[in-house]
Amino acid sequence: MKRTLLFMALASLGACAVGPDFQAPHPALPQSWQSAVQPGSTLVGKNDSQWWQQLGDPQLTALVERAANANFDVRTANNRLEQSRLMRKVTGSTQLPGISANGAYKRARNSAVGVLDESDLEGKAPFELWSSAIDASWEVDLWGHVRRSVEAADAEVELTGAQRDGVLLSISAETATDYIRLRGVQARLAVARQNLEIARQSYQLTKTRFDNGVTTNLDTANSAAQVATIEAVLPVLGAQQDRLINALSLLLGEAPRSLHGELIEPKAIPNPAPDVPVGLPSELAQRRPDIQQSEAALHRATAAIGVAKADFYPRISLGASIGSQALDGSNFGNWSSREWSYGPNFYLPIFQGGRLTGMLELRKRQEQEAAINYQQTVLGAWHEVDNAMNDYAAEKQHYTRLEEAVHQNTIALTTARDRYRQGAVDFINVLGVQRALLATQSDLVDSATQAALDRVQLYRALGGGWPKG
Repeated sequence: MKRTLLFMALASLGACAVGPDFQAPHPALPQSWQSAVQPGSTLVGKNDSQWWQQLGDPQLTALVERAANANFDVRTANNRLEQSRLMRKVTGSTQLPGISANGAYKRARNSAVGVLDESDLEGKAPFELWSSAIDASWEVDLWGHVRRSVEAADAEVELTGAQRDGVLLSISAETATDYIRLRGVQARLAVARQNLEIARQSYQLTKTRFDNGVTTNLDTANSAAQVATIEAVLPVLGAQQDRLINALSLLLGEAPRSLHGELIEPKAIPNPAPDVPVGLPSELAQRRPDIQQSEAALHRATAAIGVAKADFYPRISLGASIGSQALDGSNFGNWSSREWSYGPNFYLPIFQGGRLTGMLELRKRQEQEAAINYQQTVLGAWHEVDNAMNDYAAEKQHYTRLEEAVHQNTIALTTARDRYRQGAVDFINVLGVQRALLATQSDLVDSATQAALDRVQLYRALGGGWPKG
């Protein structure tokens, strides 16, 4: 009874754990976002976890969801998360008693002049030895060495989970980016083909006027050069289109040109709603995977200090064994063949040559580094959000002005062509207006593409991603 009470008292000491307890940091973020938002756009609501649906393109949504399941980087990140969970399971097993069973049989003959002869036959004859045992052991976690190790393993699971979420966010944003660029290139192809048709009509007009002696060969040459210039753009844009389709195929883990059939048909550039659901700055730390990863790394480093401190203190484990041993198989298992033992094992580090002190100081320095990295990550995230909001607002304004420029250039081209037919202006005027229209139309497509890309970057900066799972 005294021994039992002693062991229980020792076990009760395991309630304490040396080392600092982790306190979740509270990043210094503003109460609200400040940005030069375009009039008509508002900062509302909580950031949608499946932000790509806000872009209003079902095909894009399908591609993002397919990439989340098939992308090689995502699959690798999922595998690493499972590895960390299994390692947590291994580490956590040290909190429970370990029980094992063993058995052995041997036939042997000892030396007649040896030191030990367990058979008492003096080496005159061979003998048999039968044995079996059930062993149990459990470390009394007096100073929290095991619990701090488990705490560090839990933090590692959180860290790899945040890394997985970061990969998902990156792949979904990259898929949306390539898709938007693809639709932008296809829109530029459509603009080029439309202008090519206008240029060919202008060429026919100048050729007819030249044949009738109304104009010179200069107008014909200029119009033919304009046709050739636009035709030269088409193969370049076509190559860009194929490259972007292949980029999407790679993100989905598929062979080149495997998505050609479903993506070659042009579609409109995704045009998101003007409202920007950014949520509150205080929510950024819960949404951004890199901030969550930095916090988990800080937690892991803090727990590691506790492990290093616990190494300075005694470690006690309780062990017990019960089994049977016999020199004759017929006696094996009889009550008289039983054997047992129990008692504590004690370990105390006395001289380690500075290893324990050095390890503790190393863990403290690593925690300091993790804290600095956390602060840097939060500040970098704040900058990314602010820049992304400004870029998106500026591009929306840019797009609005370009729409007006295209409208006016279209009117100008129609007017110039009519006056050219009437002989009121030279063809050089028509050519200049046509080039201006082509340039502003291309700029408008680029601006629409960039606005959608800036929207993706804003969601990415805000930490939009998949629901936790």
